Amino acid sequence: MDKERYQDELAVLSRKLPRNAFHFFNVEDGSVSEPYLRIGARTNSGNIYTLHMSLGGFPMNQPRVRLTRMLKDVNGNDMDHASAAMHTLSAEEGCTRICHSGVNSWTPAVSLYKVYMKCRLWLEMYEMHLRTGKPLDYWLPHQS
Repeated sequence: MDKERYQDELAVLSRKLPRNAFHFFNVEDGSVSEPYLRIGARTNSGNIYTLHMSLGGFPMNQPRVRLTRMLKDVNGNDMDHASAAMHTLSAEEGCTRICHSGVNSWTPAVSLYKVYMKCRLWLEMYEMHLRTGKPLDYWLPHQS
């Protein structure tokens, strides 16, 4: 991500979210091998999750998004594998990975805030899954 895009993304996130809700790593200082964004998400029920967005190749490539922990499904199983019904991909670094966008629907114009909002919606549907047992694709349509 070039400096101009970084400034644009930072401006949007700063307008939409509390400044202490997110932090970019390696955008300018080269402190890690791959740039990423950590962002907190509070669901309507008050639960807090931390999203890790890997930004290697962003915006040309869609960010890989995972939680910073392994989630369990309604049956107590780790959500560590690819599942169309649950909108998950194979786990990364021992954490649940969210499928937030179809590969063919990604464009460089998509903002990190939009990715965050899609993940935030995913988290709401995940909590609905825990309450009802229904898979996430009951509520969330698939993209190509």
